[in-house]
Amino acid sequence: MRMMLRWTVPVEKGNAMVDDGSMGTMIETLMGKLEPEAAYFLAERGKRAGMVFFDMKEPSDIPRIAEVLFRGSDASVEFVPVMNADDLKKALGSL
Repeated sequence: MRMMLRWTVPVEKGNAMVDDGSMGTMIETLMGKLEPEAAYFLAERGKRAGMVFFDMKEPSDIPRIAEVLFRGSDASVEFVPVMNADDLKKALGSL
């Protein structure tokens, strides 16, 4: 299932991670695990944030993915099922 993983990192923790180089390492680890179709990084409500779109094979993958962010950056994490235009067209065609 196509998922969007969205996260935010507290400012102080993010500052420390940028200073010690661990922010880049954490993002590289996450990208390696997910092999996303798209990834975006932004400021959201004054915090460092990211959105990654990827294929989740099993719901049991959630802890394996989330722990990279929880343990590495004290991030707030949200998983959201999403569709692309082709998925939506298929869904609407079945209604």
